[in-house]
Amino acid sequence: MANRTTAAHRSLTFLQVAIGLQTLAIFFQAVTAGLLLSSSHGEVPHSVGARVMYGASMLYVLAAILAWRPGGGAPRPILYASGFLILASVQVVLGIAHVLSLHVPLGVLMFGLSVQALGQALSAHLSQRSGSRP
Repeated sequence: MANRTTAAHRSLTFLQVAIGLQTLAIFFQAVTAGLLLSSSHGEVPHSVGARVMYGASMLYVLAAILAWRPGGGAPRPILYASGFLILASVQVVLGIAHVLSLHVPLGVLMFGLSVQALGQALSAHLSQRSGSRP
């Protein structure tokens, strides 16, 4: 039983790290988007950041699956992570097509959703942690 609890805790921590990395990558994208819109020096960092953000979204899906498997919890985080990967895919397509009128607002939405998911994951961790103390 203790082994199963430890595995579930590790998976939850991995999920939190994955969401945090995704949120950080999207914030980096916002910074480099500002550079890109104001000068010609932001193209390379924004392009590299897009790849990192997409990879972080895939890592979020993997972490959600791994967090669900050992604990037998609800599959809702997998749906959130998959939905976010779909949004990231749309974001990449819009960026390549230079449709800024949709690309920029979608980026803002993605950042807000990622911050919200990170907040929920951290609050779940804190409530679980405080509930386990005597």
